[in-house]
Amino acid sequence: MCTRHLRRLWAIPGTALGRSGWPPTVSQRLHWHWNYWWQAHLLDSLVDAQLREPTDERARLINRFITTVHRRNFGSWVNDYYDDIAWLGLALQRVRELSTGRNKSTVDEALEAIDKRLHEGWTEDLGGGIWWRRGDSFKNTPANGPAAIFHARSGDGERAREMTQWLTDTLVDPKTGLVWDGIRADTGEVVKHIFSYCQGVYLGACLEQNRPEDAARTIRAVEEHMSPEGILPGSEGGDGGLFSAILARYLALAAKNLPRPEAETAKNLVQKSAEACWNGSAQEKTGPLFSAEWSKPAENPPNKAQRDLSVQIGGWMLLEAAASL
Repeated sequence: MCTRHLRRLWAIPGTALGRSGWPPTVSQRLHWHWNYWWQAHLLDSLVDAQLREPTDERARLINRFITTVHRRNFGSWVNDYYDDIAWLGLALQRVRELSTGRNKSTVDEALEAIDKRLHEGWTEDLGGGIWWRRGDSFKNTPANGPAAIFHARSGDGERAREMTQWLTDTLVDPKTGLVWDGIRADTGEVVKHIFSYCQGVYLGACLEQNRPEDAARTIRAVEEHMSPEGILPGSEGGDGGLFSAILARYLALAAKNLPRPEAETAKNLVQKSAEACWNGSAQEKTGPLFSAEWSKPAENPPNKAQRDLSVQIGGWMLLEAAASL
């Protein structure tokens, strides 16, 4: 995946960023379209690999990658989307724990900027929570879930508890236990779309807040309603290429932190999905090419969805989650 997608930014020496498609279009070669949050998950996956098998070369790559994100984001660590910056914050928190050397002060600067921006997003509209993006009228799980995890890990337990409780009170379906997408402030309408991504970030928030009953309910709901044949759902590429991989990351954490039987359920979901993903991958000379739908084999040459960086990171994230078990 890194061989196919990681390239210099604008041919600048000492930079590294993930091209958003492969084979790349001209605009993708130039990193014209800026998928900020895809890059955050690519960084998280590099951290996974470094924790599993540390190398000096990867440590240097992680440092180059971080500074390149800042450069491509035109000298800023943040943007207008609270979910985007929460994801980068979570990856950088893990980088900070790696103690990879010279970039500590850079990482600390980034975390401070992200923490400040996330705190600014909280309002009492709709009972609490942060907006999806600045200036918006929509509050959702994709923003509040990772932000709650970020705050818990940065030591702001009170804000993390407030966010997790707001999600529980506002966006958890009392019948199925699944987590809805969001709620509109202008109309009060609850948007009841069901995404695997939402289940993952809520599960992660519950794990950080030591809410085992809420976490267990979410795992049971995923098993019953979202995983036919025990395999997590796929996507048509785009942002959706990361959705079930995010769920897999937090299912793996649940498998290591919850009591049985939910821990076993979480483990089985991750492992069976990973087996399907790996067995269905196409073997390319640059490495495995993952399918956007883990229950189906990948195509080679890649179809439209498989070309997306998000889909390939998603397969990598899933395998790292399984490896951690």
